[in-house]
Amino acid sequence: MHVFMKSLFRPIDIASLVFFRIIFAVLGFMDVLSSYVYYHLEKDAFNPEKFQFYYYGFAWVRVFADPWMTLFFITLLLLAIFIGLGFWYRGSCILFFLGFTYLFLLEKANYLNHGYLFCWICFVMIFVPAHKAFSLDVWRKKVIATDLIPYWPLFLLQFLMGIVYFFGGLAKINEDWLRAVPLSSWLPSRASTPLIGCLLEMPETAYFMAYGGVLFDLMIIPLLLFRQTRLWAFGLALFFHLTNAMIFNIGIFPYLSIGLTALFFTPDFPRRIVDKSRPLIAALGQRLGSFNVFIPTTRAPLYQATTPSPPTTGFIKTAILLFVFLHVLIPLRHHLFAGPVSWTEEGHRYAWRMMLRAKTGSGLFVVEDLDSGQKEKIKPSDYLWSKQERKLYTHPDMILQFAHYLQKKYKAMGKKVAIYADITVQLNDHPKQYYIDPAQDLTLVQWHFFQSATWIRPADF
Repeated sequence: MHVFMKSLFRPIDIASLVFFRIIFAVLGFMDVLSSYVYYHLEKDAFNPEKFQFYYYGFAWVRVFADPWMTLFFITLLLLAIFIGLGFWYRGSCILFFLGFTYLFLLEKANYLNHGYLFCWICFVMIFVPAHKAFSLDVWRKKVIATDLIPYWPLFLLQFLMGIVYFFGGLAKINEDWLRAVPLSSWLPSRASTPLIGCLLEMPETAYFMAYGGVLFDLMIIPLLLFRQTRLWAFGLALFFHLTNAMIFNIGIFPYLSIGLTALFFTPDFPRRIVDKSRPLIAALGQRLGSFNVFIPTTRAPLYQATTPSPPTTGFIKTAILLFVFLHVLIPLRHHLFAGPVSWTEEGHRYAWRMMLRAKTGSGLFVVEDLDSGQKEKIKPSDYLWSKQERKLYTHPDMILQFAHYLQKKYKAMGKKVAIYADITVQLNDHPKQYYIDPAQDLTLVQWHFFQSATWIRPADF
């Protein structure tokens, strides 16, 4: 441990960190832009007049009314550009982290693992010196340029990618996944995919992808750590993530994973790529002639990395240990709850349980007036847009939140009510069954972070 902690401060080339700063900014811009166009403009999901599912502990996070919401998106897009250019880097990273995390927290139905991962990367980018080379901050002389940095900023990004791979692989070791479920039902429906569509119809493909996914997730980091296997491992990662991008609609995640995986090469790899491509660029410049392409012929001298003082070093070591401990502990919390996590959803989020189950549900809520005894059936589709409704049926915490929302709505009308959920759910290829105890008045239930919900019906498989 002592040797490892000491290695966190060994000097490395800043080039790979600069490379990732640009990748991070481009992907952040794309993700924010897609959220603005799809969720805000097309679906009107960020409307303060509409219902939003909130994360427990963050019920106070609320949507702005336009034009403030649109101004927020524009600001976030500008901050992503600033980060990519290395302009006012530290302030831009802080504001982008706050803004992106706010966007993530606005609607629980939109939860994606890559969104959660990106929040943590935004946080890490605040502290890493990714602007100390090839940036406008250097050009403006706001920071001192350097080619060498300590290893720990790169380690934090490598560690995050490693955690995603490792726990993603562990989660796949379950009975359904090893039966190639739900891949065996997903892949044939994507037979129209260019180039590989005919393969997706074959039953063997589902098994190949299921077992290959387990092996890839668990073996990729060890293969990346050794120089002899690193290039082959990265080629495998490219194939894996680009294939997933072709088959599934998973946003920026494949490209983010490729960018993070590339950080396992030696830290000077972007500089070496540029050096090797210089003759080609020079030849192209000669052909273009009049464009007068400038190609530097000598490499800038390396500046020495600054050695932090012992108190600073101790603080950084402690912060890194807490960071590592937190990210190892959170994905394990589902062991605190009874029942299959894919059924109860307790401990499912933030645990890198990705693309593991096909889960569908349907039903309604029954509102009973406790004074008159009259009952009314409520269809969630009357209050929610399509994605919210789809997620509601398969997530007990959302079912409870919606029941409490209905309770407040009827209370505002002067009525005291009991609310019951009549919902059935099918997980993978198992039989459909009742999901919530139909005799449980949900107005009497409170959500607990570390206590199993007894009102969720146990899985009958």
